[in-house]
Amino acid sequence: MAIIAPDIGIDLGTSNTLVYVRKRGIQINEPTLLVVSGSERRTIKAIGQDALALVGRTSAGDVAVRPLQDGTVKDFDLTEAILRYFIRKAIGVSHLVKPRVYITVPSRISPVEKRVIREAAISAGARKNAIHLIDKPFASAFGSGLPVFAPEGSMVVDIGGGTTEVAVIALGGIVLSRSIPFGGIRMDSVIVEFIKHDHNMLIGDRMAEDIKIDWGSALPGIEDRKVVVRGRDLITGLPQTAEIFSSRFYHALHGPCLKILDTIREILDKTPPELCSDILRKGIYLVGGGAQLYGFDRFLASELNLPVTLARDPMLTAVNGVGAMAERSDVLPKLTRSNFMRDENA
Repeated sequence: MAIIAPDIGIDLGTSNTLVYVRKRGIQINEPTLLVVSGSERRTIKAIGQDALALVGRTSAGDVAVRPLQDGTVKDFDLTEAILRYFIRKAIGVSHLVKPRVYITVPSRISPVEKRVIREAAISAGARKNAIHLIDKPFASAFGSGLPVFAPEGSMVVDIGGGTTEVAVIALGGIVLSRSIPFGGIRMDSVIVEFIKHDHNMLIGDRMAEDIKIDWGSALPGIEDRKVVVRGRDLITGLPQTAEIFSSRFYHALHGPCLKILDTIREILDKTPPELCSDILRKGIYLVGGGAQLYGFDRFLASELNLPVTLARDPMLTAVNGVGAMAERSDVLPKLTRSNFMRDENA
């Protein structure tokens, strides 16, 4: 039995939670999802991958819940439960000394929300005075190998499940950032609403996500194909099948793409000229699961006239960042001097 628990890095996302264990690598990559029953005295029936398998197939009284929405904690008890489950699954519980934990958080999270996440982590088994909340864009930049401590600017666009964060990073801190409650889950909702409005048919979130991955695009396609979509007719209530041209999904997702583009332009407009010259030279780095929307990097490059680089593993950059911090104790003194690492203990 190991007396001291290994340090861990947690990318706590709206859609997925990833856990990196020191000297072991990524041990957990599961949905931030629970299936609970009851309203007053709730019982947790499944968490993570097990919960995902039950979505849309639960009995009466059971409901699938995401404790984090739009990058904020909506349910403290379920956030604590899911953190405890993933921490124990990753490193076990038989440790006298609890783990030091690095957790990603949105860059514009409030002190109250930080306190909630910190208390949830303590209740889940983290060491009380060793919980470090890392701005997600910074963790993604660090995990991508960008020179975050150098005197040069780097722009990161992190499109997660619940939020999109645009940040300019230099000298170990975030110079400018903007977070909007718009990410991959909102894109799925746009597809659901489009099919509901145009075809009087209701589809599930999982099918909407599959459509986004397989047929969604930020650019108009060269070839327009028919896509078979199955759902429930809103008029008759019976199962229904519809054939929809793939170009319709491009039009449905064009609005979310423009929303992210406007946010990037807003940050570029406020960036100091010296850092703008660095961004002009190096371009923009795309990270996060939502950045994998087909053609999104080329869409941004054509609209902004800037180089845009999609990370090799965009979903893993943030967890690799906090994982690298867990591996390298020499990084911690630099981080604790940065403005975004200040702890809110009040």
